[in-house]
Amino acid sequence: MGSRAAMPAKASDSTAAGPAGADAAGSGAGSGGAAGGSRPAAPLAAGRQLLFLREEELRLAQDLLYFGYREFTAGADALLAELDMGRAHHRVLHFVGRRPGITVGELLAILGITKQSLGRVLTPLIAQGYVTQAPGRSDRRQRLLTLTEKGAALERRLFERQRETIVRAYREAGPAAVEGFRRVMRGLMGPEARAQLDRLEAPSPAGTAPPAAATTARR
Repeated sequence: MGSRAAMPAKASDSTAAGPAGADAAGSGAGSGGAAGGSRPAAPLAAGRQLLFLREEELRLAQDLLYFGYREFTAGADALLAELDMGRAHHRVLHFVGRRPGITVGELLAILGITKQSLGRVLTPLIAQGYVTQAPGRSDRRQRLLTLTEKGAALERRLFERQRETIVRAYREAGPAAVEGFRRVMRGLMGPEARAQLDRLEAPSPAGTAPPAAATTARR
């Protein structure tokens, strides 16, 4: 677990009074009322807004991240195990699927691993027909990665295993809480990770991905 999340809060934060549960509801800016029809949260009194920075609340955040991620990955992990794969393979399939034609260098930056580590995962995915690579159009030294039909089908199966977990959680929490979740997750990222996410979410530049015919031919 990250050490920063467990650092003690400032003394001024820990001396504020009030139950932790009330603060969790209040800090959501009334998300419960927007999602589930419950009464809107009452405005927080001055001095209570920082209760969520107490150490016990930050440790709860660690617990939530751990158990949430465990449930989120469980279904996909079971499918990967059947194929003698692991989460590293899933990450490659996910990001190549999200950004067809992604370069090896871009994938390395997203995953934050070495070329050797990526090679141990990417080489068998290519050999088994899940991923194809093609030289770049403007720079032939680049390697552009794209999922084959087989790879896209596997990535879809993995996504479906995790989709229901996310859908259930989003429906229970409601739109205001979902927006808060996104803000918290972005807040956990450093500037480089945020920039990578923004690039990943941006539309692909025209003509960067290999043609489908070429992809099929190289499978």
